[in-house]
Amino acid sequence: MVRANGAVSLRELARVVQTSEVTVRRDVRALESEGLLDRRHGGAVLPGGYTRESGFPHKSHLATAEKTAIADLAAGLVQEGEAIVVGAGTTTQELARRLARVPGLTVVTNSLLVAQALAHANRVEVVMTGGTLRGSNYALVGSGAEQSLHGLRVSRAFLSGSGLTAERGLSTSNMLSASVDRALVQSAAEVVVVADHTKLGTDTMFQTVPTDLITHLVTDEPPAENERAGGELQALADQGVQIAVAGPGPVQERADAPQQPHQPQYPGPSARQEVPLPGQRRNHPASPPPLRGGPGSVADLAPRRRG
Repeated sequence: MVRANGAVSLRELARVVQTSEVTVRRDVRALESEGLLDRRHGGAVLPGGYTRESGFPHKSHLATAEKTAIADLAAGLVQEGEAIVVGAGTTTQELARRLARVPGLTVVTNSLLVAQALAHANRVEVVMTGGTLRGSNYALVGSGAEQSLHGLRVSRAFLSGSGLTAERGLSTSNMLSASVDRALVQSAAEVVVVADHTKLGTDTMFQTVPTDLITHLVTDEPPAENERAGGELQALADQGVQIAVAGPGPVQERADAPQQPHQPQYPGPSARQEVPLPGQRRNHPASPPPLRGGPGSVADLAPRRRG
């Protein structure tokens, strides 16, 4: 399965072979000792995972339920009439499918898959970057993509990646993708990372978003025995990242009124936090101020809100 997909989660392995994750973890450890794969927190990849990147057909079948739950939760952060940027990835593609229901939205993206998901959405404007097409993930990259983002200003950016650690932040395996993601970050007042638990604790070659620029992380509930993932989330929260964990069951709708800012604490992998309105890009990691919307808070791409 790892040879076919490039990466696989322990949860998916346990489901396919119909055994426990504890048994799968032991077998994966044995395979790693033979040099056949590299363990990652919550999964396994082919050796050389710092530089190797799985293609879209492989990644689209990994952690599908988790990505769906994350997308449901992250979509609740987007308000009518906003202007946002959405990066490339299978999780952001799931997010885009839900954003199609948000009226008056403007979405800037370098992802053909995100644009396709929004192509027939009523009252959603899609703005694509220029650039050169990367066939492995259907994303536009290169100087053309980066130049088209110059001078852009939106309320927030939604990004995914190949790995996320508290020490280094979000990272990816491809230099061109990393460069465009950094340009997307520069265009946004705040950054929301959407990443399933298999990315936690994984560090890949090119940094895209340092931890102090991540306002919000939307992830899924790690397995109870995965203490490393829970520890990584706590470390991210300690640095001021607001953590929202998508658990089983329906997602509660976000309240319209902004909540008071607070220091988030990740209590453990079995818990689930409600999603507060995200703050602006932090000046200090311990106290993110609330986002103040309204006319003039988003650049020219933002449609005028009612009321």
